[in-house]
Amino acid sequence: MANRMVLNETSYIGAGAIASIVDEAKGRGFKKALIVTDKDLVKFNVVSKVTSLLDNNGLAYEVFDHVKANPTVGIVKEGLKVFAECGADYLIAIGGGSPIDTTKAIGIISANPEYADVVSLEGAVNTPNKSVPIFAVPTTAGTAAEVTINYVITDEEKKRKFVCVDPHDIPIVAFVDSDMMSSMPKGLTASTGMDALTHAIEGYTTKAAWELTDTLHLKAIEIIARSLRSAVAGEPKGREDMALGQYVAGMGFSNVGLGIVHAMAHPLGAFYDTPHGIANAVILPYVMEYNAPATGDKFREIARAMGVEGVDGMTQEEYRKAAVEAVKKLSEDVGIPKTLREIGVKEEDLEDLANSAYADACAPGNPKDASVEDILNLYKSIY
Repeated sequence: MANRMVLNETSYIGAGAIASIVDEAKGRGFKKALIVTDKDLVKFNVVSKVTSLLDNNGLAYEVFDHVKANPTVGIVKEGLKVFAECGADYLIAIGGGSPIDTTKAIGIISANPEYADVVSLEGAVNTPNKSVPIFAVPTTAGTAAEVTINYVITDEEKKRKFVCVDPHDIPIVAFVDSDMMSSMPKGLTASTGMDALTHAIEGYTTKAAWELTDTLHLKAIEIIARSLRSAVAGEPKGREDMALGQYVAGMGFSNVGLGIVHAMAHPLGAFYDTPHGIANAVILPYVMEYNAPATGDKFREIARAMGVEGVDGMTQEEYRKAAVEAVKKLSEDVGIPKTLREIGVKEEDLEDLANSAYADACAPGNPKDASVEDILNLYKSIY
């Protein structure tokens, strides 16, 4: 069986990358953009870094800034209406995973109106038409939504998140500019960074992993492990390295899937609006311990990439424990809470959370099959 890799047509990576938006828009003959973002990024003049480029080069645009964390079906439908009425021919997503995911849904449905209910996009859906062209400008170093074929939307009526996987939704151009991430507060830098680490570790151990994605994921783990602490401290080199590390992780996991860390994190966002990166970070080491027996010698390489010394002289039990402890230490050092109780999870909801996680699209990729009872027990152990 052949392994598929889907990536952006073009990517610009490094400080100042957004300057290339002008040449890309003009070179592709685009006339008007709908910028999809959130009010905070407008308020704190992050979006203006892009709009000033467009203004100075005579490129037309409108701004839709109603996106919120854990974007909903309702927000997508509102954005669809704005896009249809404003006469735009391409989309520019500016933000973290929420604006980029919202943009993907708008772009896909605009090109495939039979999915206008949004919820029918759940799961692996091969829509007949490519998305309206998307330029993606991430402002957080974590989700890698700019390079993935996945997006996550919340069904507010049913209080559940659903994952959409479609090769037609990937942005045609990604502009991974660390300068666009310079205003991230410490807490957001930490949580999105741990999200990126989760992507790399889950992608490396998922059932569909293969040599090329293994190479990407191990490099991503190495970059993130050495850079996240300094990025949280506000050091420019750390932020620039994190921008790269999270993108490399996205190149991999987008093409092989994830596991039950994400399956368990998604319901927390739907039930409590928990920031996705924090949910992943709290859950990750416990799921690593659960998965260890199904990972062969991969935890040795995770430990090595995390900077653990002497792994070649360790027993399997020792290097598996070392990998988990290295993840716990990084999480602690950047200020991530340790339990579900600390982030507002209610004990009486654990059974419903487990059922939702079991049905999540990420669950089948986990290296060790997990029943509803297994997932419930994991939630209880983290509580």
